[in-house]
Amino acid sequence: MKTMEEVIEKIEELRQLMYSLMNENSSLTDPKLVALSQKIDKLLNDYDELINKDI
Repeated sequence: MKTMEEVIEKIEELRQLMYSLMNENSSLTDPKLVALSQKIDKLLNDYDELINKDI
């Protein structure tokens, strides 16, 4: 499993990419944007698991 730092860095990287895609294409239903959002969702779930594991 990834470390918390790795997950945070990847979330930030993908978040910035998502913002760039949103600026290029105003459609929030663009397949690339949806796929990227789903990747971020998975990473956020991983992050939540890491936080709850440490409690």
